Amino acid sequence: MERWITDPLNDTFHFSGSSQRYASRRDSDLLKEMSLLIRSRYGLIHLATDEDERVEVLLKHLADSMNLPLFFWIPSAGLSRSGLPNSIAKTEDPGKALHHVEVSRLAAIYCMEGLAPFLRDDALLEARLLRVVRQFSQKDGALVLTGGDLSLPEAVKPYAAPMRLPAPERKDYSDLIKHIYRDVSAQMPVRVELGKDDMNRLLNNLRGLTLLEADKLLTKAIIEDGKLDVGDIEQVVLAKRAIVERDGLLEYFPVEENLTDVADLATLKSWLEKRKRFITDPEAAARYGLVFPKGILLLGVPGSGKSLCAKAVAMEWALPLLRMDPSNLYNKYIGESEKNFKRAMEAAEKMSPVVLWIDEIEKAFATSGSEDGGVSRRVLGIFLSWMQDRKGDVFVVATANDVNRLPPEFLRKGRFDEIFFLDLPVPEVRRRIFEIHLRKRGFKTKAFDLDGLAQLADGFSGAEIEQVVVAGAYTAFADGSPLTTELLLREAASTQPLSRTRAEEMDALRRWARERTVSAH
Repeated sequence: MERWITDPLNDTFHFSGSSQRYASRRDSDLLKEMSLLIRSRYGLIHLATDEDERVEVLLKHLADSMNLPLFFWIPSAGLSRSGLPNSIAKTEDPGKALHHVEVSRLAAIYCMEGLAPFLRDDALLEARLLRVVRQFSQKDGALVLTGGDLSLPEAVKPYAAPMRLPAPERKDYSDLIKHIYRDVSAQMPVRVELGKDDMNRLLNNLRGLTLLEADKLLTKAIIEDGKLDVGDIEQVVLAKRAIVERDGLLEYFPVEENLTDVADLATLKSWLEKRKRFITDPEAAARYGLVFPKGILLLGVPGSGKSLCAKAVAMEWALPLLRMDPSNLYNKYIGESEKNFKRAMEAAEKMSPVVLWIDEIEKAFATSGSEDGGVSRRVLGIFLSWMQDRKGDVFVVATANDVNRLPPEFLRKGRFDEIFFLDLPVPEVRRRIFEIHLRKRGFKTKAFDLDGLAQLADGFSGAEIEQVVVAGAYTAFADGSPLTTELLLREAASTQPLSRTRAEEMDALRRWARERTVSAH
């Protein structure tokens, strides 16, 4: 097996010691920009992040480079100068802390963490914040506020510079693993049992974790058994799942299917296979000038396997699968739906590379503006802008049943890489679907007349065929008898598929798709 043990690369930063371990390769650029903002008399810098350890490292370097004192404030301890053991008395209250900053008139950098809940509906605190920020616009130094949920008062915004910490890059995680290997192997024997593809999977799955989170997770995994192997990738996946579930806007969906569980759809499978190498070897793909694929829109009749395809793509590409239910993002309060949608998109980017599955997407954007005050149109605009400009490697798999409810903007060329249409299965595919679902439930397929079942199930979708098998199994179990072809035929004969009950709608959908989509079959 190919081993991934190499000497660390030369560092390109001016960070040193333990601080270098948690610094992104782009943090030096961020420090230059922050220094420029302070020299330009921006009184307030808002770092939209909850990575307090990383902020502390960055600000210490910034203060040293600008020869300015550095102070930190947290609600539990108050205001304290970096490097000194004691806090300034009676500064736990944020108003008193800001008052101290104002009256001291010291040219310094002050970082306040956790101010967001105090600022809500506190006019006096807002006024003190404004006075401090105005003061810094006339002297050296600045007030730095952190927190992803911080909303600045309108009066303060003209003096503020919003910034985001750059997310760690693939190379940052690679360097971190080298640091961990070097440090742990100095204390105990360590084996790294990862081939090139496995290492790519590990690096892909680390994205979305902070360097500190990744360090703790990988160090623990190595110390437990003295090695870093394929089994540790699952620990990384579980950690990312906890991050998603903590926010509550996206669901980390367990993936069990792969493309072998999807009968037919040869064209779609071929399309995905051509792009699989980008996932496994992104650096080689970049040399070809290729970028991460945007996504696909799957249209088709209900039960044709669209949702199954979303799960299968994630399994086949060995990427996490996030499911977004747009109905969970809508909120009765003005502006909250738009904020939720932005937060969901940002969360998906943070977890990238990832497959984002949006099921029945027409339900999210079909409502007319007159019915919901324009919320759905504004959310649609946010989504389309994100699709065009997103920074993270997020592959969107959107599914839809009712094309008439889809906004026309979705169908413009370039929104998705491709639009596929999934029709009802032909006889040989129906035979294969029966075979898959019988085998999945432990039945020997040779005992059944699969050709006869496929013939009688003409017009059935894949989901309807599965239900025939499930219903037959329940009947056989209740009767204490074996499952037979005759029992399945009776279940199929008693089923009225959608192709009969909604024949006109399906015919119209096929006519629409004929000239506008690519057949997935």
